[in-house]
Amino acid sequence: MKKYEVLTILKANLDNDEVDKVIEKIDSDMTELGGKVESRDKMGRKKLAYDIKKSRDGFFVNTIISMPEEKVAEYRRALKLNDNVLRVMFLDVTEKASV
Repeated sequence: MKKYEVLTILKANLDNDEVDKVIEKIDSDMTELGGKVESRDKMGRKKLAYDIKKSRDGFFVNTIISMPEEKVAEYRRALKLNDNVLRVMFLDVTEKASV
């Protein structure tokens, strides 16, 4: 299993309970695909550099996950289908080369 850093931007009009419910839904989709959460950082509401789906700001959540490489495309698709998710960015977390 590979480690990924997933930055998710949620709609800003959600209150704290709704944000937690959306995160639980995202987590359940991930565990169905064989992934698990390593760590999570709720970064809070921030202003966006430009409008995304007519939203000027969003709720940022940064999550480190472990997931089989072949399931990542399915997980991205599940995130795109979630109406409360504005944008998602995946980064492959690899060890840094020693110099």
